[in-house]
Amino acid sequence: MNENGFGTAIAVDVDCEADQKSQTKRQPQYHVVLWDDDDHSYDYVILMMRKLFGHNFDSGFSIAKHVDNSGRAVCWTTTKEHAEFKRDQIHSFGKDMLIECCGGSMSATIEPVPSEA
Repeated sequence: MNENGFGTAIAVDVDCEADQKSQTKRQPQYHVVLWDDDDHSYDYVILMMRKLFGHNFDSGFSIAKHVDNSGRAVCWTTTKEHAEFKRDQIHSFGKDMLIECCGGSMSATIEPVPSEA
């Protein structure tokens, strides 16, 4: 005890604690990938992108065009759990009412974003 009746003070390195907090790891990111087929119209894709992802018309059209031309399009990038949720929303969006032979929803997968070297 010191002369005031209190114990010895302990020094704490606050800067070290702040550094540890600022170095928290980011969760790995995943792409939600939409796959092309002949059973869905551009209007369907645009509507789905607007409703599920909040894309505006131009962004939805760009994704519809890309999936049509390339066979696949990344429509969202997020954490794994959220990507799985968005993929499942695509799978349950329903059939395209503008195409008579449409059998159901579009196909989507998730894939990890390649890590930066």
